[in-house]
Amino acid sequence: MTSPSGMPSRRQLLTGAAAAVVAGPLVAAAPAQAAGHGQPKTYDLTVLGTSDTHGNVFNWDYYRDKEYDDSAHNDVGVAKVATLVNQIRAERKGKATLVLDAGDTIQGTPLATFYAKQEPITSTGQRHPMARAMNVIDYDAITLGNHEFNYGLPLLDLWIRQLGFPALAANAVKARSGKPAFTPYVIKKVSLGHGAPSLRVGILGLTNPGVAIWDKANVEGRLRFEDMIATAAKYVPIMRDRGADIVLISAHGGDNGVSSYGDLLPNENPTALIAQQVPGIDAILFGHAHNEVVEKFVANTTTGEQVLLSEPSKWGQRVTRMDFTLTRDRGRWQVTAKHATMLNTNTVVEDPKVVAAVKAQHDKTVAYINQVVATSVVELSAEQSRYVDTPILDFINKVQTDTVAAAMTGTPQAGLPVLSIAAPFSRTALFPAGDVKIKDVAGLYIYDNTLEAVVMSGAEVRAYLEYSAKYFRTLAPGAPVDPAAISDPAVPDYNYDTFSGVDYDLDISKPVGQRVTALHHAGTTTPVADTDQFVVAVNNYRRSGGGGFPGIVKTQVYNAQQEIRQLLIDWAQAKGVIDPADFFQQNWRLVREGVPVF
Repeated sequence: MTSPSGMPSRRQLLTGAAAAVVAGPLVAAAPAQAAGHGQPKTYDLTVLGTSDTHGNVFNWDYYRDKEYDDSAHNDVGVAKVATLVNQIRAERKGKATLVLDAGDTIQGTPLATFYAKQEPITSTGQRHPMARAMNVIDYDAITLGNHEFNYGLPLLDLWIRQLGFPALAANAVKARSGKPAFTPYVIKKVSLGHGAPSLRVGILGLTNPGVAIWDKANVEGRLRFEDMIATAAKYVPIMRDRGADIVLISAHGGDNGVSSYGDLLPNENPTALIAQQVPGIDAILFGHAHNEVVEKFVANTTTGEQVLLSEPSKWGQRVTRMDFTLTRDRGRWQVTAKHATMLNTNTVVEDPKVVAAVKAQHDKTVAYINQVVATSVVELSAEQSRYVDTPILDFINKVQTDTVAAAMTGTPQAGLPVLSIAAPFSRTALFPAGDVKIKDVAGLYIYDNTLEAVVMSGAEVRAYLEYSAKYFRTLAPGAPVDPAAISDPAVPDYNYDTFSGVDYDLDISKPVGQRVTALHHAGTTTPVADTDQFVVAVNNYRRSGGGGFPGIVKTQVYNAQQEIRQLLIDWAQAKGVIDPADFFQQNWRLVREGVPVF
């Protein structure tokens, strides 16, 4: 790993020699084969791909304010991506090497948030740190991910203008005219060397239709997001007709064919379906699911051709490498072989040019997140928040409840109880005893969500809790309980919500849909009736349909566009002290046949 200053860490010094040994076979370019008697000459094209870099430039954990590390010793950041790209370009000098990205670039770290919220580039005119870093790498094209729309269209449009290469999103169209809102595709003419005619590479970008739900406030009435499969079927023939010899797709959507929002919108994760259903595609670089898919082949049902798919994990931890072997026969290029491998950024140091381009912005971000906002009387940890009611999640609920309750004064909802919903976004979040800094609050609330509120009935609250409880595996009474394995791995932590303002039991020995065995008004034994009414504080992602929770997608009674993270910071600064006695109410528990699990 490397620190933001560019100096190697101890582990990097230890692995540098090993990296030099293994990097050869990992990244060596396949030489063009010599033409035998009567055999056409072969050429090669290499395509490098990243996805879901999420604002990571440096190998730095801003929430802990130290070098990034995890149990697998992954590294992060496009500064390390740049080093791999430079290595492969140098090895392939004189041969064609393209670099693509499949989206989710400008959101995800305090660095990215700082230049969207604290000092937005739309106000300062500064170049966004991800534009600075990616321009050093000199990508050939990138695709817009759903998180590109988080900060509104003006910031997105400015960021695109700051890039030195195209940003693609063929299925994002203008709501009124239906015309492309962004560049749909590019056809690049590249040289394969050896005196060969140029190869025309078509690159189609597809963004995620879920933007219509997740960033409804930013795009409603302005943009429409069409089906990714239908859009590919529309544009691939156009690209072929316009001379594309090879067609690549850079898609911000996973490959499992399932959507988190059901069938409300076109498919969220259709990459394998695109390969299967749309003829004329050679390969797809994809992202969105944060998975590492080294090499996957999907047969097209029309042509029988094998389409190569690859997904390079997240945060700049990996770089996909696709290698294509081509021949030219009777004036036409043919792909005769294709293969993908995965490169690991923990084998290299950070590129000094990327470090130099972004270091000042990184340093300003680090200074900001180290500001003290309050003093905590005890250590508060989120480690057990998924399965035990903990004070640190109630801190979120307290701030959300206070904010919404104050806003209900003088409204028709003023007399209704206020409930609040929070999810355990981070298992490692911690408020230390003593000084609590902005980085600690940001580590607890890692998303740029805003606060909203709706009115829900008792029946809707119960249905919501039942849906949330599917997070847990079914464990029979008396069966051993391993906290590390208590949840269904198919349900991410951010899709498990807890409520404050009502008391409830979840019986995880019962089938999904039958787990809410007690639901009472706060501090009482009075059951919540189906017809009871509540004001419920919730984040904009969930309220707009993210996660597919029932009963929550409805007209807001509160929506002041206030960012929840900033509300938490403001509350802490105003109080000066974070004391669980001011907000902790143990109001829910996991049980089995009435016996608490913990």
